[in-house]
Amino acid sequence: MKIIKPSVLTAALVLGTFPLATTAPSAQDTVGVVQTLTGTASWYGGKFHGRRTANGETYNQHALTAAHRYLPFGTEVVVTNQNNGRSVVVRINDRGPFSGGRIIDLSRQAANQIGMVNAGTARVTVEVIG
Repeated sequence: MKIIKPSVLTAALVLGTFPLATTAPSAQDTVGVVQTLTGTASWYGGKFHGRRTANGETYNQHALTAAHRYLPFGTEVVVTNQNNGRSVVVRINDRGPFSGGRIIDLSRQAANQIGMVNAGTARVTVEVIG
């Protein structure tokens, strides 16, 4: 089992993606990685903001969400930019990407947090956590 950095776990706790009811200090130190993918990420925002996503939610470019071709809606993943080591935890709520051999489309906010907005794409590692 791979271990997630405590800083990424802290981000997940702040986002409310993990319950805070635990009192065991070790529960905040590790999270299991179920699957790891590597490839190119892109981001989407602007013209999609306010439209419906594939799971029926309204797309919010300021939320920490992402589109993936086959991961179940609600799946949480850690996306790490291989160029700078920055990571973000996002929730899958849409389908895509549908161009350029990309493996994940991030919301604008998620792309901003890992430093890829200006470049438009980045080599990333996607870790499905559970």
